[in-house]
Amino acid sequence: MFKLGILDQSQIGEGRTAASALAETTELAQEADKLGYSRYWVSEHHASQALAHSSPEVLIAHLAAKTNRIRLGSGGIMLPHYSAYKVAENFRLLEALHPGRIDVGLGRAPGGMPISTRALQEGKYTSVDQYPQQVADLTGYLYDSLPPSHRFAALHASPIIETAPEIWLLGSSYDSARIAADQGAAFGFAQFFGNADCEQALRIYREHFKPSILNEKAHSLAAIMVICADTEEEAKRLASSSDLFFLSLGRGALLPSFPSAETATNYPYTPGDLALIQDRQHKRIVGTPEQVKAQMIKLNEAYQADELMVVSPIHDVAARIHSYRLLAEVFDMQG
Repeated sequence: MFKLGILDQSQIGEGRTAASALAETTELAQEADKLGYSRYWVSEHHASQALAHSSPEVLIAHLAAKTNRIRLGSGGIMLPHYSAYKVAENFRLLEALHPGRIDVGLGRAPGGMPISTRALQEGKYTSVDQYPQQVADLTGYLYDSLPPSHRFAALHASPIIETAPEIWLLGSSYDSARIAADQGAAFGFAQFFGNADCEQALRIYREHFKPSILNEKAHSLAAIMVICADTEEEAKRLASSSDLFFLSLGRGALLPSFPSAETATNYPYTPGDLALIQDRQHKRIVGTPEQVKAQMIKLNEAYQADELMVVSPIHDVAARIHSYRLLAEVFDMQG
């Protein structure tokens, strides 16, 4: 059986604030810790009115101090914006404070619109083409394994510690799978929004994986959308919020907040809207605990991922926590 983790994007619910969304994230992380989830990752988004995360490493420090056991990580750090050395220092410090509990998930997407990318990279030249080298550099800093020929061979990332955070490469494309395999890193695929086929991406990763200082064998996860409720009807009602949100996102017009189920239900959808929503149904799992468990098991028979990371965008906070509780119960997780 696969492990279960949580990816939280801290959607700012309609009628609420960024501060309240972060308080909800803290509450959910604490509940996930008690329920026995393996990991809790937070994302990086810039200049967004609807999403509260912009600095995963700061939020990870907060959540780690508020929890006891669960691993905390970034889903992920958008590495092309930053110095690999500074990222290594940030995550070494987190690992020193919370040894054995820190993951550094890395991505190469911008995490925002072009204007935020320009602001983040102002005054320096960067390119996603440098991403594989940045990953190799970060690995060298975190594991004190820079080759003698490296331009910063004598440099150490402080603090000097005996352990290292887990490195994960994240993506939603076949190219990302190949990069993770070449680096010998663990790989997480964003099935819930990626256009590439998750089964094929994870197969490419496994077939091309090269053992490294990070991992002797391939290790993967798939991030999937799951919405669970006591009844199928209620689960579908709760899922209507994400239908409207992703419909807006697909049109390049992100909503200013994550809509309530009531707003989503009453939205004046066109036939074209409904067709687009229907086309996305295979990207999510919605239903009762038994229905959800059966679908997740069937899905991973194809994916063969070692872990599934659950994304549950639900406007109602109590219903969202209840969804994760039901999932923990049906999988007989041990808190």
